[in-house]
Amino acid sequence: MIRFACDYDEGACPQILAALNETNFEQNPGYGEDPHCEHARALIREAIGREDALVQFLVGGTQTNQTVIAAALRPFQGVIAASTGHINVHETGAIEATGHKVLALPDPEGKVRASAVDEYVKAHWADPTHEHMVQPKMVYISHPTEGGLLYSLSELEALHDVCQKHGLYLYLDGARLGYGLVSSRTDVTLPDIARLTDAFYVGGTKVGALFGEAAVLLHPDLQKDFRYMIKHQGGMLAKGRLLGIQFEQLFTDGLYTRIAQNAVDLAMQVRAALKDAGVPFLYDSFTNQQFPILPDAVVEELSDRYAFEGWGRVDETHTATRICLSWCTKRESVEAMLRDLLPLL
Repeated sequence: MIRFACDYDEGACPQILAALNETNFEQNPGYGEDPHCEHARALIREAIGREDALVQFLVGGTQTNQTVIAAALRPFQGVIAASTGHINVHETGAIEATGHKVLALPDPEGKVRASAVDEYVKAHWADPTHEHMVQPKMVYISHPTEGGLLYSLSELEALHDVCQKHGLYLYLDGARLGYGLVSSRTDVTLPDIARLTDAFYVGGTKVGALFGEAAVLLHPDLQKDFRYMIKHQGGMLAKGRLLGIQFEQLFTDGLYTRIAQNAVDLAMQVRAALKDAGVPFLYDSFTNQQFPILPDAVVEELSDRYAFEGWGRVDETHTATRICLSWCTKRESVEAMLRDLLPLL
């Protein structure tokens, strides 16, 4: 079975495993206060061009989203997200469990638009009963989105401006950030993200790490007491060095983007082959996730050899299917899948 269902089926890149082994018997302080975490923080600050950033390491994406959002919001405030956003559909009510409502906005591409935020916030404050409703205070986006789409620099700037206008925090989920940064269709860089958001995280779990995310807090109000919130949310790893060591490696010699490039290159090979075969796509993605609309019979025929993820029925005989490539997907695996898939179309 060759798996294309997600981008964290494999373990970690060899550089990380080697570093974990080499440092295994080191004695270090706990809770992320060791030299490896400090070095990783310095490397990330250098990469984003913000020496004033607070960088803290957490184990997973849901934990990071929950902790950042809980730290940012007062009890009566909520977070605006696309209706398809990860915190709205794939985190099992984790945000609501902290006492904060996800304020979902519909969008055909699964993006949050500056104009929609502006309209929503204006409508909230214009309602004479607004004190009886959840107050919007944060905008959550992911880059890439759940559908593998990217925010352009102009879209990100517009979101920044509307958040500044209304006093909202802008928070970017970077679970797959590496794949977005290397896409041929992006004009957004890490320094752009650091300049335009109040907080974001650099995803490691899906981009070469065994586990771990680097939360980057830019706004001073979010930095205050953030480590208290990590502990309060059960997110403070005693052996914090395990996170620091991994991000040390990912941010040395461009490893993070180098390994991400493999996934995007192979995804573009899949995209081109299926486009040439006349296959329609649910989303026009130029990242590591591809969403071809395939006949159910074809998916069933391949199911004993390849694992895909169903993304929703399109009609009675077709399903949007996610083909997800990772930092260590093998080219021969992709070529084998295409050899078996294309003749069935």
